[in-house]
Amino acid sequence: MKGKILLVDDDANLLASLNRQLRRHYPVDVAEGGQQALFAIQTHGPYAVVVCDMRMPGMDGVQVLRKIRDLSPNTIRIMLTGNADQQTAMDAVNEGAIFRFFNKPCSTETLCKGLDAALEQYRLLTAEKELLEKTLSGSIKLLMDVLSLVAPEAYGQATRMRDWVHRLITEWNLPSRWQLELATMLSAIGHVTIPTEITQKMADGVILSPIEEGIVVHAPEAARKLIGNIPRLSVVANIVALQNRGYDGSGFPVDAPKGDALPLDARLLYLIKDVARVCGEKEPTAATFRTLEAHKERYDPILFRKVRDAMSRWNNTPELSDIEREEVKISGLTADQVLAENMELENGHMILAAGARLNVALIERIHNLAKIHPIKQPIVIIQPWVMRAHQAGAIAGVTPAVAAGTGVSPSGNN
Repeated sequence: MKGKILLVDDDANLLASLNRQLRRHYPVDVAEGGQQALFAIQTHGPYAVVVCDMRMPGMDGVQVLRKIRDLSPNTIRIMLTGNADQQTAMDAVNEGAIFRFFNKPCSTETLCKGLDAALEQYRLLTAEKELLEKTLSGSIKLLMDVLSLVAPEAYGQATRMRDWVHRLITEWNLPSRWQLELATMLSAIGHVTIPTEITQKMADGVILSPIEEGIVVHAPEAARKLIGNIPRLSVVANIVALQNRGYDGSGFPVDAPKGDALPLDARLLYLIKDVARVCGEKEPTAATFRTLEAHKERYDPILFRKVRDAMSRWNNTPELSDIEREEVKISGLTADQVLAENMELENGHMILAAGARLNVALIERIHNLAKIHPIKQPIVIIQPWVMRAHQAGAIAGVTPAVAAGTGVSPSGNN
């Protein structure tokens, strides 16, 4: 189906005539004047093409098309006018960013050719946008799948940190900060460049050599380069690159900003990472923040207080009960489930830490690993809808059952 076309003119008779001529070929709406046109854009859009008259009372065509460009940037704009002076044409092009400029009277054949060209331009614009969005989504998913396979513990911690950040953003009623949430999730992607031997040493708590420490310290820069190759993620890449930079100027990179000149999102990510490091697999407590206060100069003091106060409130909400947890076999694992307990081999070696969110790649790896090494079963998980209800309850200060709207789990257990 062709995209919709909006005809705008203050002359009702001319609108009716144009509508009769064009509706056999295109889906057409009409608007009598600028105000009706803007209302139509906001309530009946999106429109592929707008054809607007120049001389109208109230708002002229240039003003209308300029506002439409702001409201619907992808809509292709065409102007019709009986006034062919050079200044009118210049204003229309410069301010309204029009695609075509036709003088009245304009034959139906000429107008249809212009509309066909405009519709093709709209198709190309929207197809490119859709392709870019799919490429962006696919690239992010690929990075996370690689991280979950190469460094599952780092992936599990990043998932947990992302959940904390999401709760903070929700509780503080911050405007959309998708870049911060994504940067938190991708903060550990630099681990894919760290040799396995070093990763294992870190997991076992073994002290690293200066060379090994240097490799780990520079991992965020490697992450920045990886993320920077993805369209629209330059801000995310910058946040990730600054994740180890302290408010006082300590840490890496040494030539990066400090204090309030350091981006807010980077300051928050730095603090969240240290909270996760200190509390380990447990939930943050007052003791966590007392430990961090030993180096309080590293943190934005306002953010530190706000995060500490928020997490203290979370700590007073009910823990996930046994009813809300489920025991499943490997065959029962599905994407977006969260591990309630560590997943281990029969010999006690940990595969994934509690809090890790499962994805398709991780589940495939678990199935392959189970063919070689026996894995402890059943596996204790939290279903995604239970996790969302629990987080909503923690933010609102109610029990998870109330937040979910029921005391019965979707699986039928009660």
